[in-house]
Order: sequence, then C-alpha cells, then structure tokens
Amino acid sequence: MSAKKTILIADDSPTMRAMLVSTIEMLGDFRIVEVSSGFDALRLLPREKVDLILTDINMPDINGLELISYLRTNSNYLSIPVFIISSEGSRKDIEKGKLLGANEYLIKPFDPARLQALISYYLCGTP
Repeated sequence: MSAKKTILIADDSPTMRAMLVSTIEMLGDFRIVEVSSGFDALRLLPREKVDLILTDINMPDINGLELISYLRTNSNYLSIPVFIISSEGSRKDIEKGKLLGANEYLIKPFDPARLQALISYYLCGTP
C-alpha cells in the first residue's frame, strides 16, 4: 500500500485552516500539516515530504505569492502542485498567482466540492 499523501496548508487564519482540514478529511485519508505563514512553510519543507500545498496570499512574514515564487525557483519543489485559496479575487490577482506558478486559484469563500475535485485530480489522478 502506498504512503499517505501529505497536504501542507499555509494560512494565518486558524478558522480557515480548520475549514480546509475538514474539507480534506471528507475526501479521504491524507496527512495534513498546518502552518500559519509562508516563513513557517519554508522552514518545514526541507524536513517534510509534501505532495500538495494550499496557501493563502495575505500572511505575515512571507506571503503566499512570495512562497510560490520561491517554490518555483527551487528544483526540489518544482513538481509540487500549489493552490492559492485567497479572498483576493481580482483578475489581476489570479493572473499574478498563475504567472508565478500556482496550479489553481480558488477565491474565498471556496466551494468545498471544487477543492475536493482538484485535490483528487492532482493527487489521485481522478476527476
């Protein structure tokens, strides 16, 4: 049996992290790691094998866009899918996130079924 896939949630809101965790737990048996800033995510990544990253944009220290920018310039993390889940929903924000290398961009409040479908697609290969 294959090892559990690990999902990293980077969001400074404990409420949003809890919502994301419950949405993921309804989907299946994933290992979930939570951090409250981009800085904490960067500190954790060298020590933790992560299969998917969900990040907010607005966080203290290093924001989500800076986190993605770093991930996409480091060969160790190029293949990890990254989803932005943010209240910043203008076309400009979405384009910037995608340009920096986000695989998906969901606007808060997000649709749990859409997030579950995307996670299934990226981690399990099922639509």
